This record gives sequence, C-alpha cells and structure tokens, in this order.
Amino acid sequence: MFLELIKTFVREKWVETIDADDLILVNKSYVLQDFSEKEADVVYRLKKRDKNVIFYVLLELQSTVDYLIPFRLLLYMVEIWREIYNNTPQGERESKTFRLPPIIPAVLYNGAGSWTAALSFKEMLDSYQDFSGHLLDFRYLLFDVNRYSEEELIRAANLIAGVFLLDQKMRPEELVGRLQKLAGVLRRLTPDEFRHFITWLKNVVKPRMPGDFSAKIDGFLNESNPWEVERMIYNLELTLAEMQQQALLKGKMEGKIEGKLEGKLEGKLEAQQEIARNLLLLNIDIDTIIKATGLGPEEINALRRQLEN
Repeated sequence: MFLELIKTFVREKWVETIDADDLILVNKSYVLQDFSEKEADVVYRLKKRDKNVIFYVLLELQSTVDYLIPFRLLLYMVEIWREIYNNTPQGERESKTFRLPPIIPAVLYNGAGSWTAALSFKEMLDSYQDFSGHLLDFRYLLFDVNRYSEEELIRAANLIAGVFLLDQKMRPEELVGRLQKLAGVLRRLTPDEFRHFITWLKNVVKPRMPGDFSAKIDGFLNESNPWEVERMIYNLELTLAEMQQQALLKGKMEGKIEGKLEGKLEGKLEAQQEIARNLLLLNIDIDTIIKATGLGPEEINALRRQLEN
C-alpha cells in the first residue's frame, strides 16, 4: 500500500525502480512527544545491494496547516540519522567511506483548507536568498488529499486513490455516489486490501452516526466482501437515508414543541400587559405593578405612553 501511494502520486524516475520486496517497515515512531496528539509517522527502509534509502512519511492529523512542518521534519530526520550513527560500529562510522542513508521526507495531509506551509526547509530561514549556497535545505513530498480531482483519483483505480477520494471534504449525501463510482475498483481488491478499506471506511463514517446507526453500519460492513460491493453500498445508502429521515422527523418535532412554547410565552406576556394596563388606569404605582405582573419599568412606562396617546 505504501508503494502504491508513492507510485500513484510521485512523478519521478526513481519511483519505477522500487520493488515491494525491497521495502522494510521500520516499527518505530520518531514523532516527538510534544506533537504526538496531532500527527503520526510511517517509516520504510528501501534495502538494495547498492543503496539504502529511508522514506519518512508524516501523517498530519489536524485540520489546520502547521507552518513548522519543515522544521519538525528536520528534527525527525536528524533523530533517524543519530540512531543510525549510534548503531554503527565506531570503526565503520569513522571510515572514509561511511555514508548516512538519504531520507525522503513526505507529508500526507487531509485537512479541508489548502496546504500553505513552506515546501522546502530553507524557506523557514531568514534571508535565505542571500546565503543560498551555504544553507541546509530539503524539499518534502506533499500528498494533499483534497488537492486531487475526482477524475484523477477514479482514473488511478487503486486502493490508495479510493481512500483519498472518500477522505476528501464532501457532503454526507455525496458518499454513496463516490462509492458507486469506485465499485469496479473495490471488486478488484484482494480480501486483505478490502479489509483495510473497510476498516478505514468505518473510521470515516461511524463518527458521524448516532450510536444505534453506528452499530448497524458495523454489522453489514463486517460482513462485506469484494464480490458483493453493490450490496454493501446499497445497505449504506439505506442506512444514511434512514438516519436523515429520523433527523428530519426529530427536527419537525422539536420545531412543533418550540412553536408551542413560544405561543405560551407570547400569551403569558399579553396577559401580563393587559393586567398592567388595567392597574395603570386605576393609578396604581409602578412598583406595585412590577410586583404584580413581573414586567420591567421600561415596559410599564411604554404601556403608560400608549394609554396617554
């Protein structure tokens, strides 16, 4: 799946030379504790006889852009190099031929707003234009989920593109339509890939659902498989329609209750005003009228002016 991400969205020659068998998942996170609630990372090592490359993908879990991204990437990259240096025998790392592996940094972002952070590290340095030949710099890959067009993602016809398509900002009623456009892609997924997709789909759909509907969606998604995609989409469509209908009925009921309350309050106010008018005609003092009706001095004075006119 990681290789699919790279090959789908990165248009560089070196991508075609990567083979899935050469990629090794590094089972460790380098995200600093200060940022652990708003981001996660995925690290892969490309191991070949003539090269050793590290791919570092930062997953931005917040909806807004963090302009410190280039700096944070640098911290994580240095942490990886430091670990490699410390784990290399002293004689080897002090030799003339010792080289640190290149790290390809990348950011995957699915926030609704456009990505406006600097794409290269040097842009974070003051007056970098004056000293460009002497400054540390790197440019990271950006996977901005909402930047890709619907046509582009459908044309890619793979799991990653499908996930991106459904992860984009959209109205709830658009979800079923997009799933229908992906039906052909989903049918071609392996059972393992399809299970990954279902797990992700649950995380997207369920938080927007009331508890009883969430359990219902869990039930039919767990029983879904690639060769019955249309049935899964149909069940999801029915559940969404049922939820919308329930929300509509609830809204109408709340509107009726609110209308009745407003009517009662309005009637009570009119009665208080009528009592105040009668007391004013009897020349009762304002303090007594306030206590008898609950109206304020300004309201009673306004009623007095009406009677005088």
